[in-house]
Amino acid sequence: MNPFDLTGKVALVTGGSRGLGARIGLGLARAGADIVVASRDLDSCRQQAGRITGETGRAALPYGVHVGHWDELPGLVDAAYERFGRVDVLVNNAGMSPLYDRLESVSEELFDKVVAVNLKGPFRLSALVGARMAAGDGGSIVNISSGVGVRPRAGVLPYAAAKAGLNNLTVGLAHTYGPKVRCNAVVCGTFLTDVSRHWDAEAFAARAATFALGRGGQPEEVVGAVLYLASAASSYTTGALITVDGGQP
Repeated sequence: MNPFDLTGKVALVTGGSRGLGARIGLGLARAGADIVVASRDLDSCRQQAGRITGETGRAALPYGVHVGHWDELPGLVDAAYERFGRVDVLVNNAGMSPLYDRLESVSEELFDKVVAVNLKGPFRLSALVGARMAAGDGGSIVNISSGVGVRPRAGVLPYAAAKAGLNNLTVGLAHTYGPKVRCNAVVCGTFLTDVSRHWDAEAFAARAATFALGRGGQPEEVVGAVLYLASAASSYTTGALITVDGGQP
C-alpha cells in the first residue's frame, strides 16, 4: 500500500491558481486527489482547474474567494462539500506581503490586509473545515508558513508577525481537532515563483549564496513536503513545523 496515495481524497488549496499553490494542487492531484482551486481570480482558478483535469484526470472545482474576507469563507466550504461531499486536506497557502519603504509608512490598511490573508483567513477556514473533518472521517490541515515567521527581517515585519501567528495556530489546531485531524505547517524559504521576476536579481544572488544549497527553490520543490503532511505517510505527525528553505541561515 502506498502511504502517499490520495485516491478518493479531496484537497482544498487556497491561493491555488498560481505560484506555490498551483504546484501544490497539481502535485496532490497527481497523487490521486480531487482539488478545489480557490483564489481571488476566478478566471485563473478556472484555467488551473482545467490544467489539473487535463494533466491528471482528477476533478477540479474552481472557486473565486478572498481568503481575507471572513464572510466569504463559509461559501467556499459549502461549495466544496456540495461538489465532493468531503474535504480531506486543507492547504492554507494564500498569502501576501506588500513592500514598504519604511516601517513608519506602513498604513493600518496594509497591516490589516496582510494579517487578514495570512492569519485571519487560515484561522477561519481551519475552524470551518476542521470541525467538519473532526465530525467525519478526519483529515489533514497543512499551513504554508514562512521562515520569516521564525527569523523576521526588517522589510517584511507585518508578514513575519502574521506567519509567526500561523505557526502558533498550527500547534493549537493540532490539539483542538486531534486526534482525528492533524495540522502541520511547511515553513518555506525563498521560492522562485512568478513574483521573483520583480526582484533585484543581483541582490538575491548575493543572498542566495549564503544558503546551504546556494539557490532559491523551484515551486515544485515544496510539493513533497505538502504531500507527506497531507497523506497517511505522516500519520503520527501533527503540530509540526517542517522547514523547506534550502538551508537559509
